[in-house]
Amino acid sequence: MSMFQHIARVTTIGAVTVLFAASFAAAEQGGRYWAPTTNPAADNARIAAKAATTEKATAHKRERSPLAANARLAPDAKAHRLVLQVNTNEPAAMNLALNNATNVAQYYKDLGEKVKIEVVTFGPGLHMLRDDTSPVKARIEEMALSTPEVSFKACGNTQERMHKAENKDIPIVPQAEVVKSGVVRVMELQEKGWSYVKP
Repeated sequence: MSMFQHIARVTTIGAVTVLFAASFAAAEQGGRYWAPTTNPAADNARIAAKAATTEKATAHKRERSPLAANARLAPDAKAHRLVLQVNTNEPAAMNLALNNATNVAQYYKDLGEKVKIEVVTFGPGLHMLRDDTSPVKARIEEMALSTPEVSFKACGNTQERMHKAENKDIPIVPQAEVVKSGVVRVMELQEKGWSYVKP
């Protein structure tokens, strides 16, 4: 027997051994006996198809499991929350707070994650949300349309003190909501786990 014939015979015996081993493995898993044919290409295709079907079924079970569902929902399960405090009547500080709010909102929007941002004003900072004196009124109007993740709160205590001092109604921009106390609002949000920043 030539060296070439010997190699061909060993290769054929090896291939038959692999096919029989695959046949018995398939019989154990599927409960049915699978016999190889005389066409190695067809046998290999049947083995590959069986393996693909098994992997697909396993993946489907993983997808249906509660743990997998929870893993997919994890990024959206909790929104990021930020409270920004403004208590000064300085346009630069007001614009900085609006810049911070816009940047944070855009950052999480790009990540596909939820975020809530609240700008709370009190003391001299109430001028930020006063309809008659706000130096950033136009920006607030624009943000109300473009960045709904950002909301504004005006301190009712400060509004009342300004009303008494100026002897007139203190109008608040329509995009803002009046709360009883700006300081208490910041405290309550922090107690609920909101992150706090004073620009």
